[in-house]
Amino acid sequence: MDETKWLIAREIPRLRRYALTLERDPDAADDLVQDTLERAIRKRHMWARRGSIRSWLYRILFTVFVNRRPRRLKELAQLPLEEDTPGSEPAQQDQRLLCSDIVSALHQLPEEQRAAIGLTAVEGLSYDEAADVLDIPVGTLRSRLSRGREALRHLFVVGQDRPQLRRVK
Repeated sequence: MDETKWLIAREIPRLRRYALTLERDPDAADDLVQDTLERAIRKRHMWARRGSIRSWLYRILFTVFVNRRPRRLKELAQLPLEEDTPGSEPAQQDQRLLCSDIVSALHQLPEEQRAAIGLTAVEGLSYDEAADVLDIPVGTLRSRLSRGREALRHLFVVGQDRPQLRRVK
């Protein structure tokens, strides 16, 4: 395995985590990562070796995500109204419920805000790196982060027993 393939393989858990931020369905997130890895390995000669390979991979992942939008919308339109899905048991731990509520609120955001928050808060990229991945100016990234955080504050119901969301950056 050459060095670039090894560097790409090291980033798979981070790619999957970011894909889960963008996609609601874990299977769709896995497909997104698979498509990203396939494209990255096929085009590994295009990585300029300046900057981190992680940012390059995140950019590929986000581009694949955006390019799949028409197909996703078509698939959603074809879903039956009632699916036979097995019931799930409610989480037993308060932390899992809290995380589930946060993820649910995150998935209600527009994808531009979700992508910005996912790269900075979840993946820990700097604003410059995240803006580069999303191919937007840093000011636009900051605006999306601000609007996304504010929307999360409104979406996340602060109950009597639940702590308020804290600032991530």
